[in-house]
Amino acid sequence: MTALTAAALDTLDAAVEVPGYDRSAVRTRIVHFGVGGFHRAHEAMFLDRVLSAGSTDWGICGVGVMPADLAMRDVLAAQDGLYTLVTTAPDGTTRARVIGSITEYLYAPDDPEAVLAKLADSETRIVSLTITEGGYGVDDATGAFTPQDAATLADLAGSPVPASVLGFLVEALRRRRAAGTAPFTVLSCDNIQGNGHVARTAVLGFAERIDPKLGAWISAEVAFPNSMVDRITPVTTDETRAEVSERFGIEDRWPVHSESFEQWVLEDAFTLGRPPLDEVGVQLVDDVEPYELMKLRLLNASHQAMSYLGILSGATFVHEVCTDPLFTGFLLGYIHEEAIPTLRPVPGIDLDAYCAQLISRFSSEAIRDTLARQVVDGSDRLPKFLLPVVREQLATGGDIRRSALVLAAWSVFLEGRTEKGDATPVADRRLDDLRVAVAGEAQHPGALLDYAPVFGDLGADERLRAAYVDARAALRADGARATIAALQSS
Repeated sequence: MTALTAAALDTLDAAVEVPGYDRSAVRTRIVHFGVGGFHRAHEAMFLDRVLSAGSTDWGICGVGVMPADLAMRDVLAAQDGLYTLVTTAPDGTTRARVIGSITEYLYAPDDPEAVLAKLADSETRIVSLTITEGGYGVDDATGAFTPQDAATLADLAGSPVPASVLGFLVEALRRRRAAGTAPFTVLSCDNIQGNGHVARTAVLGFAERIDPKLGAWISAEVAFPNSMVDRITPVTTDETRAEVSERFGIEDRWPVHSESFEQWVLEDAFTLGRPPLDEVGVQLVDDVEPYELMKLRLLNASHQAMSYLGILSGATFVHEVCTDPLFTGFLLGYIHEEAIPTLRPVPGIDLDAYCAQLISRFSSEAIRDTLARQVVDGSDRLPKFLLPVVREQLATGGDIRRSALVLAAWSVFLEGRTEKGDATPVADRRLDDLRVAVAGEAQHPGALLDYAPVFGDLGADERLRAAYVDARAALRADGARATIAALQSS
């Protein structure tokens, strides 16, 4: 067994790919907030390819701001910033590579000034983000910057030391402006429609409250490119660590296991240049929206569509429901009858082939992705992935029956018990308010749809309310499988 460190790279199993570049010569020009599994399976992997191809100007400095990031700080320090990325194809083919693109890591509470100095340094050209859907403080219903988290609110109230991502970004941009240093690009890599626009709204909203002139400068000078990112990456578990240890002989405290599929469609708009990402598999385009709508409304919304119904029926893993003809029929019905009609033409994409590939990806038992992972903060995810489909279908008179059933399943899921009586894996920042809303269903069917932070004015639509109420009654009376079967046969 070999502990993963820079000194051990030459001793690893020949089946494991390792960085062939001199990591000591890499210039760190990207700062990334939110070094989790997805970042390490996606952006950091693409940057590792860039470095391997000979362009050594684009290393990553990771930054953590949350208490949970302490563990990542300690692991990366012990492993010289290295980790093992294991990818598995639908046919079971597995590859392992040690990724070397994270050359620094800063835990902000340890030394906030070190983070600000890194961000303000003229060497920093891009600041990228994976801070989740809820990390921007932008209201789903109104599109306005309305932060709720304590760290952002404290920074806005005049905290002398930033504690939030937005606080660090805006203070660093203030310093760059004062020093006459050109601003960095802010690159969101989160699964949000128009993620660049959302990041811009958040940063400008914060800056304008601190200093309107700074806000005007950011508005005029800072690039916020949109991007579409895609790679299914389950949470690292002890089973993941054991696999890397037993199969590859590597003692890695925080490896990543993802599917082999990868996609990154990126708007080519950067303030201070960019890595040659187009040479390592990234698709650079003028307009990301058709691609992101495809991904968000087909892949991400399908995760929501399968997960609540699957959990209620007793399933645990994504592959369980996606190898079940009843569920795959339901998913394909949602995709073709409700989601695809809301899409714009997607250049270069065969949608039928893309959808078939989705089912193949979802069906991979080797990935062992859990349904519970898909439903964390459903109140953030549903408005971004599923509700835009509902809104457009209502506007055009299209079918919404499957979407309404998903929303009904969410409401039953929030009550806390599966059909077998087991606890549902509910994890949502709005859980207390959601459970109050769901409790109202007994006296006022459709009460959850009145919860404005999720539904805005959409819940008042009579056709949606009728479909939702009928679907919820069927779930209560007959269970998930029977309700799906009845819908499929109607």
